[in-house]
Amino acid sequence: MEHKVYVLPKNFYQNDDVVQLAKELLGKLIITQIDGKITSGIIVETEAYRGPDDKGCHAFGGRYTERTKTMYAQGGTVYVYICYGIHPMLNIVTGPEGDAHAILIRALEPLEGIEIMLKRRNVLSLNPELTNGPGKLAVALGISKENNGSLLYDHQQSLLLLKSDLIIQEHNIICGPRVGMSHLVGACAHRPWRFYIRDNPYVSKPLIVNYKW
Repeated sequence: MEHKVYVLPKNFYQNDDVVQLAKELLGKLIITQIDGKITSGIIVETEAYRGPDDKGCHAFGGRYTERTKTMYAQGGTVYVYICYGIHPMLNIVTGPEGDAHAILIRALEPLEGIEIMLKRRNVLSLNPELTNGPGKLAVALGISKENNGSLLYDHQQSLLLLKSDLIIQEHNIICGPRVGMSHLVGACAHRPWRFYIRDNPYVSKPLIVNYKW
């Protein structure tokens, strides 16, 4: 792929602070080359999930199943699961092998291959609905369960994570509770581990307003 010289190295993902990495992923570039079709976009929203002590995480309590085993791989591994039996969800495993930390990519600002994305999503024109949600962006990029277990720094893979000249300053990062955690009991329901770029139109709903942790 022509962008391979900018691929983020393996050691970028080895940080065991999944919350910090979730912020650092904002502004990074995802690119896919599937069936010869290139699509890409800038990550504008993420959510962090931290291994065994996070009730919102699939690996809470050390849960190890056919689905969650990918989460225990080395940082930089792609974790794709299917939500409600329909929607592919793109996650990035972080930290050393065995940690089971992961970051959900929640929203993307499209760059390359917009016509391809529109067709995949059956959307008529470019607007935030194209990629303002984890299932939407995965479909737009052509991501499927087949990408599960692939390595984001492997130049031979169809899915890569690239460096970007875009640097997101801390004051432009909005943080608040993760989506869909209201059913949890205790602190895990309210952890401010959802992050997005301030005023970016492709951020998913709901927006965070006056959140205090």
